[in-house]
Amino acid sequence: MSVSARLSALETSGIKLGLSNITRICRALGDPQCAYPTVHIAGTNGKGSVVAMVHTALRAAGWRTGRYTSPHLSSILERFVIDDHTVAPDAFERTGSAVLDTIDALVSAGQLPGPPTYFEATTAIAFALFRDAGVQVAVIEVGLGGRFDSTNVVTPAVTAITSIALDHEQFLGSTRAAIAFEKAGIIKPATPVILGALPPDAEAVIRAVAGALQAPVIPAFQPGDEMLSPVAGHARLIPAHGALAGQPVTLGLSGAHQAGNALVACRVLEELTRQGTRAASPADIRHGLEAASWPGRLEEVPFGEGRRLLLDAAHNPDGARALAAHLREWYPARPALVFAAMQDKDIAGMLTHLLPVVGPVVLAPLTTARAAAPDDLVRSVRNLDAAREVTVAASVRDAVEQAGNATPDVAVAGSIVLLGEVRDALNPHAILR
Repeated sequence: MSVSARLSALETSGIKLGLSNITRICRALGDPQCAYPTVHIAGTNGKGSVVAMVHTALRAAGWRTGRYTSPHLSSILERFVIDDHTVAPDAFERTGSAVLDTIDALVSAGQLPGPPTYFEATTAIAFALFRDAGVQVAVIEVGLGGRFDSTNVVTPAVTAITSIALDHEQFLGSTRAAIAFEKAGIIKPATPVILGALPPDAEAVIRAVAGALQAPVIPAFQPGDEMLSPVAGHARLIPAHGALAGQPVTLGLSGAHQAGNALVACRVLEELTRQGTRAASPADIRHGLEAASWPGRLEEVPFGEGRRLLLDAAHNPDGARALAAHLREWYPARPALVFAAMQDKDIAGMLTHLLPVVGPVVLAPLTTARAAAPDDLVRSVRNLDAAREVTVAASVRDAVEQAGNATPDVAVAGSIVLLGEVRDALNPHAILR
């Protein structure tokens, strides 16, 4: 049985936060996560973008670099990037099989109480893949929360928390302060933590945790940092301090909100260089900010001559707010919206931001049981705008086609699963650009 099939069988385990399983698994594997220095990045939104920028800069500096992110859009291989490419299928099968065999032996011996979760297994595979490939530094994205996330067995050189907003409340708590406490769980004793722009109540919690651990806090935003007018949807900024002080930078990732993520990435790289852990020159850091790409984040894909299809991973109200700001500025003709969401998400919160800046809404059915039923989504739209044109498509492909027939431009948002299915429908071989 393939590794992907064996992993799929673990999906019924759902989400179980805690470190006991992953700690036992890693110990049995020889603690592969200790074979290289790591950067550990948490946050409600923006953490994947920061991972992409940091990884790109470290590659420019010549380091053999591993990148672990989740979830994937089209292929599980996307989660594991070594240097500039997703992991080779044969390496994934070889290492993944060894890890899963070890897990099976632990379960059989009673050293694990039962099968691990899908995420615990993929995290262990990532650690082992990076060790086997001889990476010199790994950039690790937190999956959910931080304190009890499976990635939190690393001992990082630097940590970062990009943002705090309400999401996954059933696991992390119903207030920003509670969520901040969970994300602050990645902070380690005497290890610097970079903070993005956070709500005051959330920042206070994180600073308290950092203070108790004597972990230096480095704000990403520094006095004098200047935001310039964007160019074609790409943010521009001039950092006031650090490696790029006084130098204008145009970001590779679209969206005004990426300016904050870029400053987080910049501070992470400066701290790695200051420590001597893995140095990056100012030119390397600039390259990381200007050349990073991250599929599904304000990503424009070909959609016929003179037309635009915008894919964005916004799946909570804060993400929808950022997408809405981008649409208001760069898509003033109000594109049709292809939308789907998981039933446990704040659907009304997302739609509240998106409906004022889009035209007709086309709801797409998803293949996962977690998805909200299209009829429920219709009611959510109608509750906010009874006059809005809203239809339910028979498939994801049909949803994109219906939206494209309604308006020249189309936006797709609400679920990362939706983005993956749209990318697959448009290009079966789409993994990473």
